[in-house]
Amino acid sequence: MTKTITQAELRNGSAGVMDGLEAGDDYIITRNGRPVGELRPIAPRRSITTAELRARLARFAGLPSSAEERAEVDEMFGEDRLDD
Repeated sequence: MTKTITQAELRNGSAGVMDGLEAGDDYIITRNGRPVGELRPIAPRRSITTAELRARLARFAGLPSSAEERAEVDEMFGEDRLDD
């Protein structure tokens, strides 16, 4: 739920705003009646297992290594290098 609060309400009621953020509330902050910013809770980080990480990275297994890519580029364009 998005709540609109003034700068003064943020300053004077920061503990309540923090409680609201922990509860999942979003806030639009206004100054002189004009929206100037928003506060929203940070999504919790999700831990993944080693097996999940390996599964995610498996899609990169078929890609060439940087050394293989460099050799292919050198083969196509020659080995003109600056200060190797």
